[in-house]
Amino acid sequence: MSEIETATTATGKGAKLRRHALVAAIFMMATSAIGPGFITQTATFTASMGATFAFAILVSVLIDFVVQMNIWRIVTLSKCRAAELANRAVPGTGYLLAVFILLGGFVFNVGNIAGAGLGTNALLGMDPKIGGLISALIAVAIFLSRRAGLLMDRVVVVLGVVMLLMTLFVAGVSHPPVGEALSQSIWPDSINFATIVTIVGGTIGGYITYAGAHRLLDQGMVGEENLAAVTRASVTGIVVTGVMRFVLFLAVLGVVSAGLVMDTTGHAANPAAQAFQAAAGDLGLRVFGAILWGAAITSVIGAAYTSVSFLTVFLPSLTERGRAYATVAFIAASLATYVGLGTAPAALLVFAGGFNGLILPLGFSLFIYVGWARRDLLNGYSYPRSLLILGTIVCALTWYMGFKSVGSIFAFLGQ
Repeated sequence: MSEIETATTATGKGAKLRRHALVAAIFMMATSAIGPGFITQTATFTASMGATFAFAILVSVLIDFVVQMNIWRIVTLSKCRAAELANRAVPGTGYLLAVFILLGGFVFNVGNIAGAGLGTNALLGMDPKIGGLISALIAVAIFLSRRAGLLMDRVVVVLGVVMLLMTLFVAGVSHPPVGEALSQSIWPDSINFATIVTIVGGTIGGYITYAGAHRLLDQGMVGEENLAAVTRASVTGIVVTGVMRFVLFLAVLGVVSAGLVMDTTGHAANPAAQAFQAAAGDLGLRVFGAILWGAAITSVIGAAYTSVSFLTVFLPSLTERGRAYATVAFIAASLATYVGLGTAPAALLVFAGGFNGLILPLGFSLFIYVGWARRDLLNGYSYPRSLLILGTIVCALTWYMGFKSVGSIFAFLGQ
């Protein structure tokens, strides 16, 4: 083979690897953002708020756009994981951020395993705790595989596509009032800050903010030379998650508008399952089970992978294999906690979103500071002022929403 042919082959392989890295990061972010917490939150809040919940979803998408655009850029430009970058910007803050992310990711993962249990219950009639156990063991098997990274990426991408297609089907048969939903998303009859911060936490709070960015970092998609591709990928990921959020909301809104009254407070309540069953009968229930299980298992993977990536700030010499074992331990601890809890799974999922929504302002504040004042940490890159201004506004908004709703969110602890 000539030198030109060899170079062409190498270039083709390099382009394929870059595409793989970007697609994997997009779906890592999207499936983490559209986990069982968001599905349960959507059904719960749509049942109580109706079409006005569209405004909370729109706000979550706009906040998502600003946060992810900034986080993906800054992580890949700095070539550092979030906690390491925070420590360089303000010594000690990276350790604090890592502790909160690990704690928030753990709460989320208990909720994700609970969601997997709810999914298997709807799909197969299986006891939720047994379903959660089997799902957690599947995730463990993926991380113990010799090709864990590739297997993880493929599972996340395939299940992400299947979830989207199935949700589109149910949204189509539930006949939602699309016009009213669009109107309420722009000019709602009422605004509930506790609801907004909970849905923001469930879609971008805690570890979710960093899932796609850390996956790109681990696959070498860093530096200014990859910035254009990273930006396109972040926008694509936000569009995918935004579409999925609205489609899921419309699927539930259709049956709520038709008069279905859902049980959202009972110990065994599974409001999203009730909505899908009302829309498409037993088929709808099975489809919901598949969607929820897919959302849960991909979120278990994303939560464990991303949360453990913050552990390296305490253990910088941790090898890739060591991280895999730490991830398995993280999943096992989450499973043990879920099995031992008496909390209703739906309530746990809603609380997990709210708790992680309170973590979001801390980390994002540090990143906005880096963008404004620490160009040296971005390898001399001149950061776009427009993104910083939008980021500062969103950062202030997340702090405000967090303080406004903290009492309501932690009320879940008393349930």
